[in-house]
Amino acid sequence: MQKVADEMDRRILKELAGDARIANNELAERVGLSASACLRRLRRLEEAEIIQGYTALIDPAVNGWTMTALASIRLSRQHEDEIRMFENAVREWDEVLECHLVTGSRDYVLKVMSSGLDDYERFVKEKIARLKCVDTIETSFVMNTIKARRI
Repeated sequence: MQKVADEMDRRILKELAGDARIANNELAERVGLSASACLRRLRRLEEAEIIQGYTALIDPAVNGWTMTALASIRLSRQHEDEIRMFENAVREWDEVLECHLVTGSRDYVLKVMSSGLDDYERFVKEKIARLKCVDTIETSFVMNTIKARRI
């Protein structure tokens, strides 16, 4: 199915990005549609996978996570087996909220949550550094988040 969103769809998506639990009647009113027309558009957006799901944003402190680290990883080689090994491992680590394949001198950037420096050090030693495919790890710690947005 083709992924096309017109101006009305974008208005709906913007409202949902602000509150995914909004009732259809309220959403329809905010965007200027009837409830039935709004619901038809929502279903079409879901079927087209423009809306890929709904989620709750949970305070990381609930898990004891108070520190965010950005870990830049360089693999020892760019062989398919090592790439697969690294990516499969990352998918299993709860501490990793995001993993991005990037250009430049590093191969991956991970967004990692931990309860502090000791916890992050344990994560690096027990998980990342144990992978034979990892060559270097460079970490930056987030001091403050200026803007965080989900679309």
